[in-house]
Amino acid sequence: MIKRFQAFILDKKLFDKGDKVLLTVSGGTDSVVMADLFSVCGFDFGIAHCNFKLRGEESDRDELFVKDLAKRKGVDFYTKEFDTRGFAEKNKLSIQMAARQLRYDWFELLAGQGGYSYYASAHHLDDQIETFFINLFRGTGISGLHGIKPKQGKLIRPLLFARRSEIEAFAAKNEIAFREDSSNKKTDYLRNNIRHNLIPVLQGIKSGFSDVMEQNIARFSQAGEIYRNEIETQKKRVLEIENKEVKINIQRLEKLKPLESYLYEFLVPYGFSRANTKDIVESLKSGPGRRFFSNSHILVRDREYLIIRKKENGKSNREYRIELLENIISEPLKLKLEKFEQGSGFTFTKDEKTASLDFDKLTFPLILRKWEKGDSFFPLGMNNKKLLSDFFTDNKFSLFEKGDVWLLTSDNKVAWIIGHRIDNRFKVDKTTKSILRIKCF
Repeated sequence: MIKRFQAFILDKKLFDKGDKVLLTVSGGTDSVVMADLFSVCGFDFGIAHCNFKLRGEESDRDELFVKDLAKRKGVDFYTKEFDTRGFAEKNKLSIQMAARQLRYDWFELLAGQGGYSYYASAHHLDDQIETFFINLFRGTGISGLHGIKPKQGKLIRPLLFARRSEIEAFAAKNEIAFREDSSNKKTDYLRNNIRHNLIPVLQGIKSGFSDVMEQNIARFSQAGEIYRNEIETQKKRVLEIENKEVKINIQRLEKLKPLESYLYEFLVPYGFSRANTKDIVESLKSGPGRRFFSNSHILVRDREYLIIRKKENGKSNREYRIELLENIISEPLKLKLEKFEQGSGFTFTKDEKTASLDFDKLTFPLILRKWEKGDSFFPLGMNNKKLLSDFFTDNKFSLFEKGDVWLLTSDNKVAWIIGHRIDNRFKVDKTTKSILRIKCF
């Protein structure tokens, strides 16, 4: 076991001899054996334990056991109690998913604070097979069929070479004490149900079932690598990132087959589901304008692109006053205001980010606000009123571009569509005595 343990670490390049590793120890057979192997091999490690407060005194006794284990090994010990049920209820998660998120968030933080290069969990080959079926039942697709990876960022799994039976035999042979988790015998959770009910049936149907599954998972992992490489290649062809927007070229997207699978992989990092993806594919057959929402992002079906943007924080509808004496504005936009007298050497600029207005035609305070339905203005050089919505349509603004527009208004009149066009009523002409120049950065 010890030689195979060392060989697996070298083969998978899990960590170097000089690295400090934080072991996540529950007190069960697997994690205690992992701690023993680290100790026997002379690796530098510490021990962390989560008390999820789910099994009353049993959870507290687990914590004391692991604390004593760390003391006997002569290594640093860390522990933390969690209100797992409260966290699960607040975040609408299952108890298992809540515990998973709490422990990995804490381990990641603890590893960074304690100077650990990695943190290790005691997952083994049987966990690998169970995870395969969990992902299969949850419909995670090809990305979930490779099972558990030996290394993901700072997280390593140095027991993935061994079966549960081998770990238990090693513990018995070396008289290694451990704690039994009573919840492992229950079938309330999906993993336990698979472990106690499904896998024994499959082992009875197929001799060598575990060996076959190990080989399958390895092949699925390699196939998944090919799949991910193809997705990344097509992403570079189809996706464009401009400032805070992700744009998917519709013409290029539609050449990919199967389109729905490609699009799902492009969208899943932004929280969109399979159902979202199907609806978005249907929208490609119609005109622009439809919007789709994930928990974190908005997608707009525009003319040539699917445009994705992170949801705003809800503060964009505020109005901001600009008083007469102000010359620098920092919120919601950065503006610089300068007053010039006609004939003082003032020169015009064609920069759309700069507006030159007749100062005496303005009424202070000026108001900065988002555009609203029904807003109109007199475009520079025209004496006829035009709806802003028509102006946006004529200039092929996307829904997001419309949402980004800020107006500078004077006495409820639009003086400047910032960054685009000033209003003819406020232009500088021969009668102008003073000029207000406003530059947007």
